[in-house]
Formats: sequence, C-alpha cells, structure tokens
Amino acid sequence: QVQLVESGGGLVQAGGSLRLSCAASGRTFSNYGMGWFRQAPGKEREFVASASWSSGRTYYAASVKGRFTISRDNAKNTLYLQMNSLKPEDTAVYFCAAGPKAVIFTTTDVHYWGQGTQVTVSS
Repeated sequence: QVQLVESGGGLVQAGGSLRLSCAASGRTFSNYGMGWFRQAPGKEREFVASASWSSGRTYYAASVKGRFTISRDNAKNTLYLQMNSLKPEDTAVYFCAAGPKAVIFTTTDVHYWGQGTQVTVSS
C-alpha cells in the first residue's frame, strides 16, 4: 500500500503561483511512477504531469507545459508541482497519483490516489 497526502492548494488570482506537495508513505516511493492529475467540475479527470522513477524525465500535458514544473525528492518521499502563470481554466481538484509503471500517463496507470486538493484561480 501507498498512502498519498496532498497539500498546498488554495485560491489565487490569475497570473499567480502555487506549489502543491504530495507526501507519500508505505512502500518504497522511488519504485513508483508518480504524477499529478486534475478534475474540474463536470469534467473527466485528466493528466497534468508525471515524473519517471527510473530516468528522472518529466512529462506534461500541453495545456500546462512551460508553466508547471513537477519534481520529486525520493529521499523525502515527496512529490511537488510548482504552478506558475495560473489561469482560471486551471481551476480543479488536483490529485497526486502513483503507479507501478516507470511513468504514469492515464488514470488506468494509477494504483493509488491522494484525496485531492482544491486549486481555484480567479480572473
């Protein structure tokens, strides 16, 4: 089992920044592909970013590339998402996710979910 707990969400004006954190416990953090997904009201949960446990490479959805940065600290068992230049369309509940593949891209790759943290961007 892996337990994931997100923090860092909140209300921010358009153009602002937030940093999300995801603290992982349970099995060895470094053996899991980790990522962030988000879900806006009335929409499907969608991929935001992921970080490979093996290569350290990072991957982003086109809608956030250049604005968001994912990073992981295996020593601290923590995943981060730095979000800059936020837009109202970034408003959603953000979920930390983990799966056994080196990189996770879809909800079917995910075995463990955090409880989610609300991010609201006002215009």
